[in-house]
Amino acid sequence: MDLRQLQYFVCLFEEGNVTRAARRLNVVQPALSMQIAKLEAELNEKLFERSSQGMIPTAAGRTMYRLFLPILRDIAAAKQEISNLSGRISGHVAIGLIASVTQSALSQTVERFSSQYPSVELDVTEGYTANFVEQVTTGQLDIALINRSRKKLALTTEDILQEEMVLVSGTAQGPAIVEPVRLADLSRYRLVIPSKRHGLRAVLEQEMEAQGIDLKPKLEIDSLISIAELVARTDWVTVLPSIGVHRGLADGTLRAHRIVDPAIARTLAWIHNPRRPLSLAAVRFMEIMNERLLEAARSTSSVTADHHAK
Repeated sequence: MDLRQLQYFVCLFEEGNVTRAARRLNVVQPALSMQIAKLEAELNEKLFERSSQGMIPTAAGRTMYRLFLPILRDIAAAKQEISNLSGRISGHVAIGLIASVTQSALSQTVERFSSQYPSVELDVTEGYTANFVEQVTTGQLDIALINRSRKKLALTTEDILQEEMVLVSGTAQGPAIVEPVRLADLSRYRLVIPSKRHGLRAVLEQEMEAQGIDLKPKLEIDSLISIAELVARTDWVTVLPSIGVHRGLADGTLRAHRIVDPAIARTLAWIHNPRRPLSLAAVRFMEIMNERLLEAARSTSSVTADHHAK
C-alpha cells in the first residue's frame, strides 16, 4: 500500500465516478482502476460496487475512508508547514461554519483572506454544530465554528464571541411587543425557531429548561434566511442572535427586542482536533474571521440598542 493508492482511493470515494475522479487526479481511467484493483487485492477486500449510479463504497470502503482521510490530511499539513518556512503560506483548509456566521461574515472574510493568501485553497461547508463536532473529530474538517453548548467536548475549543439572543419581529406586519420581553412571555407570540438540529435551538432549550419553561414553538424551520423572510413579512416572531438577522436589522425590515429575566446568550467557538496541529493557513483564516465577526457583533449591537430605545 502506497500513498498514491490512498490518494486515488479517497478521490474515487469522494467523486463516486471513475471519469470524474480520473479528471480530478489528472490521470487516465485505466491507471486509476489499476491502482484501486491493486489496493483491493492487497487488502483482500472489495472497496467499491459498480452500479448505474456510479461507484458505491462497500462497508470496507467506508471504513477505509474514515481511517485514511485524516492520515492524508496530516501528510498534506506537514508539507504545508515545511513550505510555510519559506514565508509563503499555501495548502488546503477544510472549514465548517454555522449558518448565522456564513450570512454575516463569510464573504468579507474570504475576500480578504484570498487576497492575502492566494495560494491557499479553501473548502467551506455550511452545516450544524453536531455534525461539525463529528467531522472535526474524524478529520474531515480542519476547523469549525460552532455554537458551543455546556457539554464538554474532546476537542480543542477556542471561544471568540458571546452574543445576546433577541426576540425578532417584522416592522411591517409584526405584532405589538410588550417591553421588556421576559423569557416566559415568548409563548404569547407565534414563534418560529430553528429545529433541534441547530446549535441555536440547544442554547435556547437549555436556558428555558433551567428556568422551568416549556418551549412550544408553533413552527420550526432549518433555514435562517427563510425564518428572517417569514418574520419580516408576517406577524411571526423568532429568537435568534442579532448576527443571524443582521441584514434585516440593517435595512429596517426587522426589529430586535432584548430578552430579560433572564437574558440568553450564545457562545461562538472554534473547534479543532488536538491530535492534528493547525496549519498556518487555518490560523490565518480564523484570525480574519474573528475580526469580521467582532465587527458584525458591534454593528448589530448598536442597531439593537437603537431599536430598543425607540
